[in-house]
Amino acid sequence: MEETQCILVVEDEAAIRDMLSFTLTAANYRVLEAPNAEQGWQLLLEHKPDCVLLDWMLPGFSGLSLARRIRQHDQTRSTPIILLTARGEENDQVQGFEAGADDYVVKPFSPRALVARVQAILRRQTPDKLHSEMIQSGKLKLDLSSYRFTVSGQEVKLGPTEFKLMQFFMTHPNRVYTRLQLLDQVWGESVVVEERTVDVHIRRLRKLLDPVEAADVIQTVRGAGYRFSTE
Repeated sequence: MEETQCILVVEDEAAIRDMLSFTLTAANYRVLEAPNAEQGWQLLLEHKPDCVLLDWMLPGFSGLSLARRIRQHDQTRSTPIILLTARGEENDQVQGFEAGADDYVVKPFSPRALVARVQAILRRQTPDKLHSEMIQSGKLKLDLSSYRFTVSGQEVKLGPTEFKLMQFFMTHPNRVYTRLQLLDQVWGESVVVEERTVDVHIRRLRKLLDPVEAADVIQTVRGAGYRFSTE
């Protein structure tokens, strides 16, 4: 029997926490709850959930601070994060993605739509069995079995979305993909995400690749989209 996947909900409003717990439990997920970032962090280390639903505004230190902490810690850096917030402006979304979020949901939201986002992000975590466990392109190497990405032997720590994005690029080189095509291939056709989300993650990926002098492998094709090339 397949093991039930675990979702950690970090939300200080009890009513929203209860609603999320009920909805996710009905969708056959195991749910852990925390009212603040500190308790959420402890549950994260102890139980290693498959996904974190994280409220931006929390008592003590914020959801953004917790997201950064998750991304910086070796045991948790690959855990998917969906940020929940009432702040829907573009600058707020950029801040959320740059802090480490893989998806961004603006309150109020549909519980069913949120479950669909959780399902989509967890599907992205499952390695594609059609591909080899090791993907290499030039000095770049992606190991699906150990979830490691290296450039010239130096490890670059990628978040879940950046890892999936790099996996897609490395298995589809030298071809231009539009933002919409990348959304369908990496985020999934069933998930409604704005096209500018792709730009945010491309910027984040380039920022991670810049210290190892590999940012130029992802090329912007003006008016068309993005292309991966190590030539």
